[in-house]
Amino acid sequence: MPPLMSASLAGFLLGGSLIVAIGAQNAFILRQGLIRNHVFLLCLICALSDALLIAAGVAGLGTLVSQSPILIAVVTLGGALFLACYGFLAFRRALKPGVMQADNSRGLGLRAAVMTCLAFTFLNPHVYLDTVVLLGSLSAAYEGSARVAYGAGAVVASFVWFFALGYGARYLAPLFARPSAWRVLDAIIGVVMSLLALSLLVRFVKQFVL
Repeated sequence: MPPLMSASLAGFLLGGSLIVAIGAQNAFILRQGLIRNHVFLLCLICALSDALLIAAGVAGLGTLVSQSPILIAVVTLGGALFLACYGFLAFRRALKPGVMQADNSRGLGLRAAVMTCLAFTFLNPHVYLDTVVLLGSLSAAYEGSARVAYGAGAVVASFVWFFALGYGARYLAPLFARPSAWRVLDAIIGVVMSLLALSLLVRFVKQFVL
């Protein structure tokens, strides 16, 4: 696989695995999609917000980390540990799955919907850990256009997820109201995270041990 394609695929898989989870932001977009209330704008806000944070992480933290071999080693091992733990938690959720619930009550006005969406996005500390810290620091494994491709892959995953969730809500809602659907999804996330963690460990061994 060409390096740019490999980098973009890695970014897409990691970005997608991080964003697809039961949470307030996803539940909000699902609900707005169900009642068809400002769907395009809200999906665009979520995706662009992720893109901004991912770009900041890849350009800023990624550049900082890449300038220090010690930081690269620490981030690689730390990232592998984090992804392994995240995968473990996904497997554990698969054993006791939750559901994503959204009611069909009256929709919010435009201003209220936008402000609520921004609050769910930027007041969630996990979004900074996932986008700026994790995605940004792991981008240090790539250089130049490959790092751009890595970040672009993560951004594409965000756009695909939010617009699929918003416009596919009426089809997804019955599915994700069933614990079995989340069991399958979390199992897939667990596998992806575990494979990514393993790839980081292999990269660490090749770069710093052998």
